[in-house]
Amino acid sequence: MSDPVDRRNLRITGRHAAVAAPSVDIQDTTSDVVIVVTQAYGPRGDNLVGISDVTFDGNPAVTLKIRADGKEGLIHLSPIHGDSRKAGMIDIPIGTRCELFCPVSGQPLDVVGEVEDGSGARYYAIYLTPQLSHGSMVQVSDVWGHYHSRIVDDFELISAWAAHHE
Repeated sequence: MSDPVDRRNLRITGRHAAVAAPSVDIQDTTSDVVIVVTQAYGPRGDNLVGISDVTFDGNPAVTLKIRADGKEGLIHLSPIHGDSRKAGMIDIPIGTRCELFCPVSGQPLDVVGEVEDGSGARYYAIYLTPQLSHGSMVQVSDVWGHYHSRIVDDFELISAWAAHHE
């Protein structure tokens, strides 16, 4: 049986912010905690961060391929958890179900499960490590304008975002 712990990157500090590095950067300011995804991988281990020149507050975007409303293109997401900014193919009607793909391999993102809010939306996996573990991922919704996402690290929910936007 193989060891499921990524011992090369394991740090025991007593501070979750230190454990999460380098996949996420947790910045504790005086008024807020800011979580920035610093590395992300598709279903075959392809890098999704910084593959375009799009940045948000100086942080490279997480890029996905998206198919929705009869169109296909790239979407560049802010790596700042809870930030709804995006660039690229964004002219999609609110409520449209989207197909999410790795922009490098073209493989569909892995389905994680249903969003538990009765919307019918599903969570899809953006992995935080090249090991593609379900214990370290960002879970994103597949419905346009349905701002629900989660960050799971070491099988622990470290951030959840659910917001209703017009």
